[in-house]
Amino acid sequence: MQYIKLGTTGLDVSPIAIGAMTYGDPGRGHPVWSLDEEVSRPLIKHALESGINFFDTANLYSYGSSEEILGRALNDFANRDEVVVATKLRHPMRPGPNATGLSRKAIMTEVEHSLRRLGTDYIDLYQIHRNDHATPLEETLEALHDLVKAGKVRYLGASSMRAWEFAKALHLQKQHGWARFVTMQHHYNLLAREEEREMIPLCLDEGVGTVIWSPLARGRLARAWDDAKSTARAETDGAYADLLYVSPDADRAIVDAVGAIADARGVSRAQVALAWLRSQPVVTAPLVGANSMAQIDDAVASLEIELTTSELEQLQRPYTPRYDWQGISDEAELQKLREQIPGY
Repeated sequence: MQYIKLGTTGLDVSPIAIGAMTYGDPGRGHPVWSLDEEVSRPLIKHALESGINFFDTANLYSYGSSEEILGRALNDFANRDEVVVATKLRHPMRPGPNATGLSRKAIMTEVEHSLRRLGTDYIDLYQIHRNDHATPLEETLEALHDLVKAGKVRYLGASSMRAWEFAKALHLQKQHGWARFVTMQHHYNLLAREEEREMIPLCLDEGVGTVIWSPLARGRLARAWDDAKSTARAETDGAYADLLYVSPDADRAIVDAVGAIADARGVSRAQVALAWLRSQPVVTAPLVGANSMAQIDDAVASLEIELTTSELEQLQRPYTPRYDWQGISDEAELQKLREQIPGY
């Protein structure tokens, strides 16, 4: 494994990250596709043995169970000083007041819960899990800065939001001398490239590394267009899945191009799709929610593929603009977008 720097920091991470939303008690999260601890541990161990040292989870994932499973596995199988543990906060974790958001109270509470569940005394990358428009941004940023200064967090990251919001946050952090966001975790793949308009240029200019969620478009890039198989997650993702991919003719052309290149090279479709991501500027690592050792091996094997200029053109040419939904967490706004989709 050839490790790379996380954005412009000095932190060494594998160019493949494991997305641990897949791992969690099915009774506390997603009963259809969450993997329990007995099944999850060998996968986490295999990722470590493959050289992967970058693991991402969130307090919300299976309501803390993902953090617990990941923490116990890393404590048993890894050297804590070598692995990079990322987690997130914002979404509601319990009923009642102060149970959600990015207020100072919520941040100081949730970091302690995450540290306990992960079984560690520090978090390498602490990320806000979308924005919180009910809390002053300055309050959130100063509280996060205090966590870094207290030694409970090493680096800060953000996730899907409007580019102008992220630019404002970076400006405030610089203005006040607060610890800055060093990563943006956002949605980006061959079927969803809207972030190339504003967010990616912003990250390039600011030296922010990006961590990619849904790099295989819920599995659509990993199988033939007419393949009836679908991932359990894709079938149960609800509102967001409805908005992700709504250009079927262009999508099919892209999926077919992935298949043609994969067949010509004698590799899997997933390897080609992940290799395309690695060729893009500022992409530090895709988050691979592997539910099998073969998927981990596929992701690692993608690091050996260097796509040609002709292959990149073949993959990128069919793309058409999509609905701009990034950063939207309000259900009413999502419904307005759904109503714009022909035939929805």
